[in-house]
Amino acid sequence: MCKISVFGLGYVGCVGIGCLSHLGHSVVGCDIDAGKVKRINDGVPTIVEREIGDFIAEGKKKGLISATNSTEEAVLNTSISLICVGTPNSPEGNLDLSFVFSAVHNIASALKLKSEYHTIVVRSTVPPGTNERICSFIENETGKKVGVDFGVVSNPEFLREGKAVQDFLTPPITVLGSAQKKSIEAMRSIYEPLQADVIEVDPKVAEIIKFVNNSYHALKVTFANEIGAICKALSIDSHQVMNLFCRDTQLNISSVYFKPGFAYGGSCLPKDLMGLRALARDNNLTVPVLESIDSSNKGQIKRAVDFICRKKVHRVGIIGLTFKSGTDDLRNSAPVLLAESLIAKGMDLQIYDRYLNLAKESGTNQEQIVGKLSSLNLNVVPTIKEILESSELVVITVANPEVTALIPSYPNVSFFDLARLKNESVMKVSNYEGFSW
Repeated sequence: MCKISVFGLGYVGCVGIGCLSHLGHSVVGCDIDAGKVKRINDGVPTIVEREIGDFIAEGKKKGLISATNSTEEAVLNTSISLICVGTPNSPEGNLDLSFVFSAVHNIASALKLKSEYHTIVVRSTVPPGTNERICSFIENETGKKVGVDFGVVSNPEFLREGKAVQDFLTPPITVLGSAQKKSIEAMRSIYEPLQADVIEVDPKVAEIIKFVNNSYHALKVTFANEIGAICKALSIDSHQVMNLFCRDTQLNISSVYFKPGFAYGGSCLPKDLMGLRALARDNNLTVPVLESIDSSNKGQIKRAVDFICRKKVHRVGIIGLTFKSGTDDLRNSAPVLLAESLIAKGMDLQIYDRYLNLAKESGTNQEQIVGKLSSLNLNVVPTIKEILESSELVVITVANPEVTALIPSYPNVSFFDLARLKNESVMKVSNYEGFSW
């Protein structure tokens, strides 16, 4: 059994107290709101949520739950403190951390009176870098040493209102971000009964994942609603369409396409997206999410062009010209658009693409490829070494194992990777930089 204090008796804190006591832990709630403190001490939840009332009553009856408005009492009688206070948006959209740092300030004051190691856990949604700020703040306030006297863990919550108890007890994953191993192990012991994968990450990863999750959930709702509007206008059953969509767990509901990298292209995605948008326009429908996809994709190409221009180079090589690896298809190729933009900026360009070379050797699509390259005025060379020996900067658009092996031999060439080479050692060399990582 762990002794845990929970700061903030609102939605996340109340669910946390109930579920942690249900797992057998002793929990002390702490809040400046006397009404919330009284409710918990009376064995009554501070929110309306399925099952949580039974859990709070059960925990109180077993002597596992209490509440106080004294930070000192909460901290001195526990070894772990969970911060579950609100972080509302400012008028500009930023998260207001005043409640978080008020709690941190009070916890730090109590830690001055404590000699035992203490773990502070941030469950509230906070921007990346907050964990580090809290560590520095407590060190400065108390004179204590992070990793020796205390630790800070970023442990975002993924609770849906109405299903919060279920989500707490059966999470898909549990995320822990901290540089203090002792604190990580303390949190592992708490979550061990949940049988969910506990994933240790950099604190900044733990802090941003909640933003990413909820933004994607918002995108899913909006995407489905725009599809629903189009289907409705065409007298199509949108639920049948989306049920069919969700049946595909190989591509649609999967990790495929979910890796940050370069822009999409090819014959299918641009064509069918444009066609769907046309269906919406034909039926006088506004679909902002679908309308924004193409411009966002073009923005990714512009970001790559801007990065290269900032390098102040003249001789640029591109490895990979087709719209993706494993094909000789140049239709709607993002690397082609990149190459055209760089030529327009006055850069001297050379290109290597092993699939185009294979196509030339076999005679496959030769007329189409030669005609396309000629119209684009692009200089395609037969070997990677020709690129590496004549370029100041090399742009990698496909994960080609040949270039991976050659990078260490060309320390004076800068490598800009749009495809993420599957080699961690290469990523650490000083002349390599990734695009979206």
